[in-house]
Amino acid sequence: MNVIITGATGMVGKGVLLECLDHRSVEKVLVIGRNPVDVTHPKLEQLIQNDFSDFSTTKEQLAGFDACFLCMGISSVGMKENDYKKITYDYTLALARELFALNPEMTITYVSGEGTDSSEKGKVMWARVKGKTENDLIKLGFKQAFMFRPGFIIPLRGIKSRTKAYQFMYDYFMWLVRLFKTVAPNAVVNTTQVGKAMINCALYGYNAVIIKPKDIIQLADK
Repeated sequence: MNVIITGATGMVGKGVLLECLDHRSVEKVLVIGRNPVDVTHPKLEQLIQNDFSDFSTTKEQLAGFDACFLCMGISSVGMKENDYKKITYDYTLALARELFALNPEMTITYVSGEGTDSSEKGKVMWARVKGKTENDLIKLGFKQAFMFRPGFIIPLRGIKSRTKAYQFMYDYFMWLVRLFKTVAPNAVVNTTQVGKAMINCALYGYNAVIIKPKDIIQLADK
């Protein structure tokens, strides 16, 4: 299986990347990003893409793939809706449309979030934008499309969050997250489980499009 990953310099994307590089069913990994990842591996290729709104000059490098794991995202804190939508929705759909034209039989997974608003009409800005992104990705017509909505995520394998507030929480309050997991074991996942779940979705499919923490845990154990 040949896969594409976006957002591989982020916490979730880095976790997905490491699992793909380790997995025997993954033969090739293309990472698309503005900055290179600090990983070297025989399976790994990197495409530096400065403009995520236009893939016309690099589309030849996007053909021949079986899955795309869309992990690129930013925090909405302090952002205006138009700016957040440009990065979250516009950039994601620009790539997805190009991929569908080249690889209509591929599987895509998109990292959304617990609380995403599928109605696109709620009061929470980020939830509306994520909801529209999910809905329009599903409508494109890929062979398989899965929307991942993890809740709390524990970073493993030395991975750090690029969002300072999140990393602060992991550094000083991980004990609280782990305590919460003992109370609600199906509400907390880790980066390894997310990566394995995405791979298994692409390889074996799943009986739901919206992938919640409990689904991630089940998929990771396949």
